[in-house]
Amino acid sequence: MRVVRYREYGGPEVLVAERSEVPVPAPGEVLIRAEVIGVNFIETQRRRGQAPIPSPLPGAPAGDVVGIVEALGDGVSGLAAGDRVAAAVFHDAYADFVTAEAGWLVPLPAGLDPLAASVLASPAQTAWTVVRTARIEAGETVLVHAAAGTIGHLAVQLARLAGAGTIVATASSPAKLDFAREYGADITIDYSRATWPAEARDSVGEVDVILDSVGGETTHRGIGLLAPFGRLVSFGSAGGGPEMPVVSTMDLMGMKYVTGSSLAEWRLRRPDQVRAGLAELIDHLDHGRLRVGIHAALPLAEAARAHQIIEDRTQLGRVVLLP
Repeated sequence: MRVVRYREYGGPEVLVAERSEVPVPAPGEVLIRAEVIGVNFIETQRRRGQAPIPSPLPGAPAGDVVGIVEALGDGVSGLAAGDRVAAAVFHDAYADFVTAEAGWLVPLPAGLDPLAASVLASPAQTAWTVVRTARIEAGETVLVHAAAGTIGHLAVQLARLAGAGTIVATASSPAKLDFAREYGADITIDYSRATWPAEARDSVGEVDVILDSVGGETTHRGIGLLAPFGRLVSFGSAGGGPEMPVVSTMDLMGMKYVTGSSLAEWRLRRPDQVRAGLAELIDHLDHGRLRVGIHAALPLAEAARAHQIIEDRTQLGRVVLLP
């Protein structure tokens, strides 16, 4: 089978398709024949050796795989060969066949678009946990950064489903701002402009919730936009590096809250709630309340091009590979 790996850190060109044996599922795992592989931003950082958690060499990207169960490892129950599932695969995800732990596999309803269903493996769950962490109340004003990305455009929609009133979306180009409006944003602002906080304040005043995957100075400036009892939820550092900005006590004296959200921690600490949320997400997707924008669906051999699209910051929604 084919599998895409990299032997050195660098640009997209270091991604190389290799030949490998079909893996054998270990106890508690399943073997999946991949149909769709979702490509995530964090893998471009890992490939460059710049991720918060380094990826050792040789590297093998992770990804969100939709496919057909081919074989079961020892101890796996509740699944059968032929089932279509979504799975977060943490190693050798860009491949014709992958193995994944059975515990968090997502069985997919018949008829669900496999390209859209790829978000169920992790991006939609991430967006759900971020929105849940924010504790959005009916009518609140919510600002979503990087709202044209895979997680961002899902977070816009889930914030609305959670009861948000006005939704402000930030992105870095006119095309992305148009895309964010298409997926439910009321107001859009180019956060690459230094004046974005003032523009947000002029549009809506203070905001109740900020969902922030950008980090760095964007996080720090966002705190100043929060209303009393406002919440900023940080869940990434796409533009600001791995370090949180320094937040002084005075920044928070106006009853402002800054917290983080991690899907891994939610699964560890609140697994029943995450499973209930996953059932909600499947229902939303199945009934059209949650939509997934597919920016590009490329052959597996064009993994480098998929990474280039993401690094060029032209991505609108989801980029996937097709084995």
